[in-house]
Amino acid sequence: MAEYFPGVKQIRYEGPGSKNPLAFRHYNSDEVVLGKTMAEHLRFAVCYWHTFKNLGADQFGGGTIIRDYNDSSDPMEIADMTLEAAFEFFTKLGVGFWCFHDRDIAPEADDLAETNKRLDKIVQKAGKLQADTGVKLLWGTTNAFSHRRFMAGAGTNPSPGVFAYAASQIKKAIEITKELGGAGYVFWGGREGYDTLLNTDMKRELDHMALLLQMAVDYKKKIGFKGQFYIEPKPKEPTKHQYDSDAGSCYAFLQKYDLLGDFKLNIEANHATLAGHDFCHELAFCVANGILGSVDANRGDMLLGWDTDQFPNNVYETTLAMYIILKGGGFTTGGLNFDAHVRRQSIDPVDLFHGHIGAMDVFARGLKNAAKMIEDKALRNAVDQRYSGWNQGLGSRIENGKVGFDELETYILENGEPELQSGRQELLENLLNDYI
Repeated sequence: MAEYFPGVKQIRYEGPGSKNPLAFRHYNSDEVVLGKTMAEHLRFAVCYWHTFKNLGADQFGGGTIIRDYNDSSDPMEIADMTLEAAFEFFTKLGVGFWCFHDRDIAPEADDLAETNKRLDKIVQKAGKLQADTGVKLLWGTTNAFSHRRFMAGAGTNPSPGVFAYAASQIKKAIEITKELGGAGYVFWGGREGYDTLLNTDMKRELDHMALLLQMAVDYKKKIGFKGQFYIEPKPKEPTKHQYDSDAGSCYAFLQKYDLLGDFKLNIEANHATLAGHDFCHELAFCVANGILGSVDANRGDMLLGWDTDQFPNNVYETTLAMYIILKGGGFTTGGLNFDAHVRRQSIDPVDLFHGHIGAMDVFARGLKNAAKMIEDKALRNAVDQRYSGWNQGLGSRIENGKVGFDELETYILENGEPELQSGRQELLENLLNDYI
């Protein structure tokens, strides 16, 4: 088997004082934090699509990156070589998981039957590589957005034929995810939205999307797939409006169609900012409603209006994110998948390592900061104090449904203007900075 990253050895932890760009300064996989190792807490995964299939193309130009594993006129030979390169990368980096779209790992053929044969061949090889390396599949998913047949969506497409094709493709993707022992499966509706209401029946499209998801749930039970189903929210890009635009819209959709028991969310940082939220808002909403499943860990450029998918590098953000995740119970089936790609000018293979090493270190720092915050309880005590009025007296009676408008009016008439308290935002921001 060829070596595709010959200049890189196993990435090791060397500590904060290291000057080695191919070493971890903060991520020590075996270090125990709050009773679990860093590896168990963070469950790092490498995404197949950006890391191995992205070759530097953008809206204004073709690819800039040349890879040895992409050097063939035979698409299946490229698929074989790319898979070998991927597992070499996973093991040298020291991650425990990977993620893929079906069309990432095997090229589409002229018909579905031949495409599925290609997938079966690659999946057989992937299974062997997983067994040889110990790297596991965090989740699989379907690319039902790139091909021209999906130009008007997959589950929300106005054509029953396209809906049927999407269902068939998802069926196969769930099967191969199960075969590879995937801990979950993600539904990412890349084009499940509309460009104009002039040609859109919104109710029908939403109903159809729910039908597709219910069919997937039924099939999951039929074949005995035990993995967690996720929906990944995303707004805009490429459509004017996406039905699954943020965590709140997904939660309402799942409630309406009685699917809440079968799905959690896969939150992406860059998608949150495109929706007009921040990453931590989406995490906090999911924790508050018991639907946080997994995370695509990346960032966007706030001055650009599209999904730039850059590697995370903000310790402030990772600290608060890990604080929210830990308070929510941490990851079980999910983890931190680096849905990010190197920049168009970062053309050397080693740049893939630099991006991932930095991202893993910044989340390791966030984890350790968050653990200290949880142990000290300083932020928790401040929040508890702010809401302490609800634990007794009037607040307790309101929460327990013991009073209505009449009683509340009587209370105000008897007690007058309520006393206000400071939010102490600046103090708490200073406190958070102390941990960072």
